[in-house]
Amino acid sequence: MSCDDSPFVHAASPDEGYTYMHRAFLHAFLTHNVLTIDEIKPILAAVMTAHNPERPWSDGDVTAPQITNTIQMVNAKISHYDFEIRTTKDQQSKLTVHALVNKTSDALTQFATKFSAGEIAYIRRLLDYMFDTNNTHTREVMAIKHTDASNLARVRRNRQSQINGDAEGSQASDPGILIAEADEVLATLLQESFFQKSSAQYYSLAPRALMELRAYLKETYNESQDDVAEGEVPTIRIRDCEGCREIVTHGVRCNNRDCGVRWHDACANSYYRGRGRDQRKCLKCETECTGDVYVGERADRITGRSSTGGGMRRRDEEKEDVE
Repeated sequence: MSCDDSPFVHAASPDEGYTYMHRAFLHAFLTHNVLTIDEIKPILAAVMTAHNPERPWSDGDVTAPQITNTIQMVNAKISHYDFEIRTTKDQQSKLTVHALVNKTSDALTQFATKFSAGEIAYIRRLLDYMFDTNNTHTREVMAIKHTDASNLARVRRNRQSQINGDAEGSQASDPGILIAEADEVLATLLQESFFQKSSAQYYSLAPRALMELRAYLKETYNESQDDVAEGEVPTIRIRDCEGCREIVTHGVRCNNRDCGVRWHDACANSYYRGRGRDQRKCLKCETECTGDVYVGERADRITGRSSTGGGMRRRDEEKEDVE
């Protein structure tokens, strides 16, 4: 089948405008939230076959330019409603994924149509745990186990706030939710591809959430120079990969813990490929990069080597860092 003669190309052309094929494509994202290239191809093939049953399409007839043209046409239509189909690579599977995301500045406000105020507050506590409590100078885990997620269902007052009495108002307005309700929230976040759950039972942000919450995460958990006293260094908890410039929540970090260099595994492998061990230096501080100082749930099990080349340190040896 010639691409030039196909109705798909003409339908995806900006000159032809937004058609039912684009609406069907958008509906697929509304249904599935996140789609890979291999999942998109049969959808577009089915749409084109429905358009002209006498010339059925197969997955192999759908090309990358056709997918790109269709996404561009849909994005032009839905941008007025603060939605966009964005593309990224899954940090672990390396697959290219497309997701329909909300572009509003406070991306969590979209949850108001699906969750109660108490449940939204719970989601914020989950994010705070991932990117603050469980994201320290020595252990950038950025994930949460189910037991810890359950413990966040109820709002807990720390000892100092009990003494000062300064949490009474916030606790009254946010009494928390039941553990069963928290489990339902987690299940919904998994189903809608905002969270993902690993084989080791860690919850972390899925590609869709990282694309949608990128601005929110940086504004919430990164300090600017204006936030700290003169001479102090801002705390940066959310960092981008030196290769692809996307957020890193699963990957590796420079052996020098004061260095801000972070990599996705695939990006680091690509950058250092073909270099001898003595040439695997950090591109900023020139510390030797061993590739075993982790970002993500692996950092909760083993923290890797120190910048001085010390031995492996287990989680229980660094427990004091998070207490």
